[in-house]
Amino acid sequence: MTAIEWICTGAECSPPLRLAQLFTCAFLAILFLQSGIDKVVDRSGNLEWLTGHFASSPLAGLVPVMVTTVTIAELAAGAVSAAAVPALLLSDAGEIVAVSAISLSALSLIMLFFGQRMAKDYAGAAVLVPYFTLTILGLWLFV
Repeated sequence: MTAIEWICTGAECSPPLRLAQLFTCAFLAILFLQSGIDKVVDRSGNLEWLTGHFASSPLAGLVPVMVTTVTIAELAAGAVSAAAVPALLLSDAGEIVAVSAISLSALSLIMLFFGQRMAKDYAGAAVLVPYFTLTILGLWLFV
């Protein structure tokens, strides 16, 4: 089996397209696994910072629940994105895993964006836009 055949298992797949799909999933795996693991390892630091961040927001009393929810969403997005990389290399069914991963990533980013907007951290919300753009373009790679 050649490297091209290994990268591209599907009859409709082109190697550059498959590479773009793989790199998108790898990027999202790194992004969300690091962020989710940080929220687990330094939960108290994250809670402390976010409690201050949301102090003037209608969500002020929900910070612990929001951190838990976002942590679970990020870890799920990261884990499924990581699983998508070998899945894309091993079978056409990997596309289902990858689309699921990218969808979980988009959901996580929507949660983060909502929180930033509710905290009136417009600069923080703006930082998420390139990540969201990449994620939506990642979905488009599977059309």
